[in-house]
Amino acid sequence: MKNSIKIFVFLFVLLTFSCNKNEETKNENKPIVERVKPSEIIYTFKKTLNWFKENNKNQKSLNIVLAVNRLDEANLKKSDSILVPTDSSGDIAYYMPFPFDVSALDNVKKIILFSYATQSFATYEYGVLTHVGPTSMGKEKDKTPTGLFFTNWKAEETTSTFNDEWELKWNFNIENKLGVGFHEYELPGYPASHSCLRLLEKDAKMLYKFADEWVLENDQQVKLKGTPVFVFGSYDFDAPKPWLALSDNPKVLNISEEQLQKAISPYLNTIIKEQEKRINYYSKK
Repeated sequence: MKNSIKIFVFLFVLLTFSCNKNEETKNENKPIVERVKPSEIIYTFKKTLNWFKENNKNQKSLNIVLAVNRLDEANLKKSDSILVPTDSSGDIAYYMPFPFDVSALDNVKKIILFSYATQSFATYEYGVLTHVGPTSMGKEKDKTPTGLFFTNWKAEETTSTFNDEWELKWNFNIENKLGVGFHEYELPGYPASHSCLRLLEKDAKMLYKFADEWVLENDQQVKLKGTPVFVFGSYDFDAPKPWLALSDNPKVLNISEEQLQKAISPYLNTIIKEQEKRINYYSKK
C-alpha cells in the first residue's frame, strides 16, 4: 500500500513538473509588448487643414489619425474633415479594433489577419498582438477573397496584373492564381482595390520582412507554404464608413477574442500542420 502511495506521489510530481515546464516553454515564446495606454479614447471630427497645421510634426499622432481614418497622408490632406482622438498619447493598438491577446493562437508562431469589416490588419506572434494598421481592400466589384491563405513570393517592386502601369511596392503575393497580395498603395479611406490588400508604406515594409516566402521544389512544386494570412468578415458597401461611428461609440469596431477565435478555429489545424512542416524542414538543414 505504501509503495502504491509513493508511486502515485511520484507520478503526480512528475506530471506537475512536466506541465509547468511546458507552460514555461510556451510563455518563453510569447513576445513581451509594452503598451502605453491613453487616459481616454474619445473621437471628434476636426477640420483637416486646421488639425494638420497643428500636428503635422507629431508623427505619432499623424500615424494614429491615418490609421483611424484609413487614409494615407496624401488623401488626408485632400479631405475636408477627419476623425481625431482627443488623446493620442497611447500606442496605436489602442485605436485599432483587434484584441491584444488571442489564446487560440498561442501555438501559432506568426500570422497576419485582415478584417474586411473594419479595413484593418494585425499581426500576432504566439497569440500576442504585435502590429496593427489600416488597409484598403477590394472594392465591391472586385472583392478580396476571404479565408486562409499563405504568403508565397515577394518583390520589392512589381506591376499590377490589372494594369501594367501600376507599380506595386513591397508586394507579397498570397494567392498566385488570382494575383492577390498585400503591398503599398494609395489608401483613400474606403475599400478601393482590385482585390489586393493595400497598405501604408511603413506597414508594407514591415510585413514584407515579417512574412516568410514559400519554398519550391525544382522551382515548381510547393514544398513549404509561407506565413498564414487570414482574411475575414465582410464590408457593407451601402452603409456609411463604419469607423465614422467611433464618434458615438469608441468601441463600436472592436473585435473580441471570442469572435476572432470562432472565425479562425476551423483553420487552426491546417495552420499548425504547415508550421510544423517548416520547423521540421529547417531543423534538418
